Amino acid sequence: MRAVLAAAAALLFAGCAPLSGSIAPSSPFDLLGRVLAGADGRAFSAGFRWRHEMQSNEIWLMSPTGTTLAHISSDAAGATLITADQQEYRAFSAEGLTRQALGWALPLAQLQHWVRGETVPDVAADAVERDAGGRLVRLEQAGWSLRFAYPEVPARSALPRRLDLERAGQRIRMVIDDWREQAAQ
Repeated sequence: MRAVLAAAAALLFAGCAPLSGSIAPSSPFDLLGRVLAGADGRAFSAGFRWRHEMQSNEIWLMSPTGTTLAHISSDAAGATLITADQQEYRAFSAEGLTRQALGWALPLAQLQHWVRGETVPDVAADAVERDAGGRLVRLEQAGWSLRFAYPEVPARSALPRRLDLERAGQRIRMVIDDWREQAAQ
């Protein structure tokens, strides 16, 4: 169970790493949604809440009944994952935590940009495709292939409703049910 929770947390939250290198921080936000992640013939699904601030992230993985399965927090001091049975895992970064739990790293710092329908600043992007409104619909960046889907409602159409990520047999689908901008803290 611990391995499944750690794997699920790692597969989902690719935005938890402390900012490093040339990746600029994105504006604060609070997301609610669902995730389906698969790799090596295994799949996991859960609800999630992701609260992103300029220098920190908090992520909750939840069961269909709303029970917290895992809580992840990360900031400049490192990353922590706590499971429902209070097992605690720590690493220097959420990306390191993912690598430790799964043996490979996910695009933890990049997702904070991708979830907004943006490319990651100062990182080469290939196969950039946009729709007639200028929104990203397909992107290859940092070794990942991404597809973006937007809601039909015009007022919310600037932000993706769904992201599909794929790299080397790993697949992640995020469905965003609610998006709330936050004031910088």
